[in-house]
Amino acid sequence: METRKVGIIGVGHVGSHCALSMILQGACDELVLVDIEKQKAKSQAIDCMDTISFLPHRTIIKDGEIEDLTNMDIIVISVGNLTADKNRLNELKGSIETVKTFVPQIVKNGFKGIFVVITNPVDIVTYYVQKLSGFPHNRVIGTGTGLDTARLRKVLSQITNLDPRSIQAFMLGEHGDSQVANFSTATVNCKPLLEYLKENEETIGKLDLEEMEHRVSQGAWDIYAGKNCTEYGIGCTCSDLVKNIFHDEKRVIACSGYLRGEYDYEGIYIGVPAIIGRNGLEKIIELPLNEREKNKFKSSCELMSKYIDMAKEY
Repeated sequence: METRKVGIIGVGHVGSHCALSMILQGACDELVLVDIEKQKAKSQAIDCMDTISFLPHRTIIKDGEIEDLTNMDIIVISVGNLTADKNRLNELKGSIETVKTFVPQIVKNGFKGIFVVITNPVDIVTYYVQKLSGFPHNRVIGTGTGLDTARLRKVLSQITNLDPRSIQAFMLGEHGDSQVANFSTATVNCKPLLEYLKENEETIGKLDLEEMEHRVSQGAWDIYAGKNCTEYGIGCTCSDLVKNIFHDEKRVIACSGYLRGEYDYEGIYIGVPAIIGRNGLEKIIELPLNEREKNKFKSSCELMSKYIDMAKEY
């Protein structure tokens, strides 16, 4: 029997809740927590271990060093902090400088698994983790618009009073201000979303879709306003991605994937729906977009290209 092993680098608000979510959901069998603040990693590991007696499955949790991650199946990178100026792109310099300190070392030590990147700005950092590691693009995946997609389904669920699991709708592009909602091909209870909203306008009311899109893209800042961090949603986003890989689910989820001509763009990581399985990102799903969505997605891609070039200076 194979033991499913995950390492997490950076166990602050985000990394610790990724760990907790994986433990609660039984996503892995062994978890190693690493942080530049060694006592924090040790304390988080002990706190996580206190949950095991209450769970139907056992997970071995311990703190460690970069050297302890060599035999992991998946390494989650969640270093860094959310910026107070409401612009994830301003985290770029610090994030790139940080991942440079450990990604080459991990690869040199012999790591052969999959990198899952959360660190913001996630699309650009994922691009550079792939460059630093030299890994195939399918084995370096960012959480991308996975959380934003969950927020979109939450908002639609609140409006329609339907279970979010019955809603198929994706946020595409940057995990940030330039992201775009793919309303044109979204479905609710297997019916096209736009058709459903029109048929139920008397009870739901006439909706401003662009305002809803903005509400989703700014969702993190509503949370930040009261607690100076986001943690629960991204923890579940990470755990869902990890489970997809370990269980070889072949389920379509939104993540940051490398474009090779999909959506008429290539050479960048950006939020798109993709099939995730044992080999990591196995296929990007190219959704049909209307003109508004195409234009906004193109702008988002161009913005990511600009910042990728900017990061070459770091």
